[in-house]
Amino acid sequence: MPNSVPPRDRTDQPWRSEGAPPPQPPKRKMPGGWGGLILAALVVFLLANLVLSFFNRGDEPTISYTEFSKQVTAGNVTKIYSKGDAIQGELKNKQPLPNGDKGDYTKFVTQRPAFADDNLWDELTSKGVTVTAEPVVQERSFLANLLISLAPMLLLVALWIFISRRMSSGMGGAGGMLGRKAPPKPVELEPGTRRTTFQDVAGIDEVEGELNDVVDFLKNPTAYREMGARMPRGVLLAGPPGTGKTLLARAVAGEAGVPFFSASASEFIEMIVGVGASRVRELFAEARKVAPAIIFIDEIDTIGRARGGGSGMGGHDEREQTLNQILTEMDGFTGSEGVIVLAATNRADVLDPALTRPGRFDRIVHVNPPDRGGREAILRIHTRDIPLAQDVDLVQVARTTPGMTGAELANLANEAALLAVKRQQKAVTRSDLSDALEKVQLGAERPLVMPEEERRRTAYHESGHALLGMLQPGADPVRKITIVPRGRALGVTLSTPDADKYAYTEEYLRGRIIGALGGMAAEQVVFGVVTTGSESDLEQVTTIARGMAGRWGMSERVGRLTAIPGDAQQAYGLSAAPATLDTVAEEMRRIVDECYESAVRQLRENRDKLDALATALLADETLEEDAAYRAAGITRLAKET
Repeated sequence: MPNSVPPRDRTDQPWRSEGAPPPQPPKRKMPGGWGGLILAALVVFLLANLVLSFFNRGDEPTISYTEFSKQVTAGNVTKIYSKGDAIQGELKNKQPLPNGDKGDYTKFVTQRPAFADDNLWDELTSKGVTVTAEPVVQERSFLANLLISLAPMLLLVALWIFISRRMSSGMGGAGGMLGRKAPPKPVELEPGTRRTTFQDVAGIDEVEGELNDVVDFLKNPTAYREMGARMPRGVLLAGPPGTGKTLLARAVAGEAGVPFFSASASEFIEMIVGVGASRVRELFAEARKVAPAIIFIDEIDTIGRARGGGSGMGGHDEREQTLNQILTEMDGFTGSEGVIVLAATNRADVLDPALTRPGRFDRIVHVNPPDRGGREAILRIHTRDIPLAQDVDLVQVARTTPGMTGAELANLANEAALLAVKRQQKAVTRSDLSDALEKVQLGAERPLVMPEEERRRTAYHESGHALLGMLQPGADPVRKITIVPRGRALGVTLSTPDADKYAYTEEYLRGRIIGALGGMAAEQVVFGVVTTGSESDLEQVTTIARGMAGRWGMSERVGRLTAIPGDAQQAYGLSAAPATLDTVAEEMRRIVDECYESAVRQLRENRDKLDALATALLADETLEEDAAYRAAGITRLAKET
């Protein structure tokens, strides 16, 4: 199986890289250089020492020499220390501070005048004062002063390191604006895994053919340059969800053997304006370093919508700035030689024209759901690591899954494998695949006990769907009928075509409406009531009738025009005049009423078949295709090949 998408190592880096060589580690320079750091440390040390020396000197009061003489004469001095004319001392008893200051003191500092002619030594001796060899007032050591003086600087350095790390890794968008982020770390594939190639892609061969040109250009750029051809700047992959657009982009990079950078468009957008554009610049800069390379932007319609549509307040919002930066990087003044941009979207109609013009996205490749052969190939890829029993026929599974995308088929294979594990089997059987398909298409079974009358009404409701599907010419064959509650429904009738359909006739669409109204018509014919069980049927009927009358020109009164947009998010009033929309509504009602009358008439004419089918359904709860046709007494037409 192909390896999964590599994870991101940093939250502020919105892309993932695969196959890119590791970047050279940046040389970290001390701001201002080592000389500046040493000079700053020296200045801080000197200032701190001056402050500390000031505070050290200011702890003990300075008294006059006259006051000192009085205390000696009074015998209140216990010891002194003298260095030159400076004298430090300690009193026996506390004395009030001189000069009227509040408080008392015991230790003091004084200065002996040079002109003093007293006999200080004799007086000290007579009073028993001890003359010490150590200072009375102990000052801090040099080491203590050094540590205290360096503390503010160490605190500033620690704060600077903390802020710089937060800016580079943890502050998100704001950090990217205040400082240059470090280059992204390389993302290595796990040992034993390989890159995704076209061998891992199936069911969309025509798309592979268009992308093979890009692969060949990346492998042989010289031949194209000699012919004067330039590398396409971008390829836009457009299609419904789950059709394999992301897988195709990774396969192109893996097939060409070039670095692959992938990101979601929404990951570029931040609250702070300008961050998205900065990230786009950095992404393209990293890709140019290892060119040729591929940049893949998923869901580009998030930021690539047409500008000026009122989505932002003016022309300077974050989304538009990010889009402008992408436009400039792809085909602007910077140049993007050697970098191909692949993008995926399921809303190509809303993209800005400047994004889809030649020179930016030179090609628009439509990725559609696979046909029957493609579904078979996709199933073989997704089941190559799943043990299959002998009775499994992937051709039949592909035939009964029209319209399913690659992602849905992968989910089908996984659900079958999960069922096999729950049933303690060694391989996936045909029954596992069938049950998994029912779960995916019809929903999971619900343990709901219905009253007998409710159960009987549900049986006739589903029999009405199935019988009209059997009677309508060209209708999709009935595959299964069940009155076992699944998902939101009390019962389900499954009808799928034998072959893929790409265009629908008016007769086929009317048959679809008649079949969808069969449940309501059966309740009306048998019980004379209408219940809420037809809600999902009516939603389907409304969608088809709206398309017939307003989009596909199947109404004479509306004419051959499109009165209702295909985009359901657009208001109807913006697409046609009110009178035209009223006509569409009237034609929708006419089509549905005619189909309902036809459904009621056919059920009344075939009441015996309806009763027989409902009786069999009440007895067995679930009828497969052959059993359903046999119970209704209708011959199944030959299957299409």
